[in-house]
Amino acid sequence: MAVKTITIDLEAYELLRRRKRGGASFSRVIKEHFGAPRKGRDLLAAIEDLAIDGDTLEALDELIARRSDDLAAAPTL
Repeated sequence: MAVKTITIDLEAYELLRRRKRGGASFSRVIKEHFGAPRKGRDLLAAIEDLAIDGDTLEALDELIARRSDDLAAAPTL
């Protein structure tokens, strides 16, 4: 893969560095921020990659139901 060297000031470097997660490269951070806009199908693919099991989904449903019963925990916006 071809590469280019760029020069950025320290403020720009810190902004990039703060967005960098785990083993991600600066190239990855830039592509995620400036790349093509994400679409609904990208969200669906990400959800499928999570592979949340049925027990977890049921637990979330129960939590949401309990919160909706307590008006202090579920404000109407």
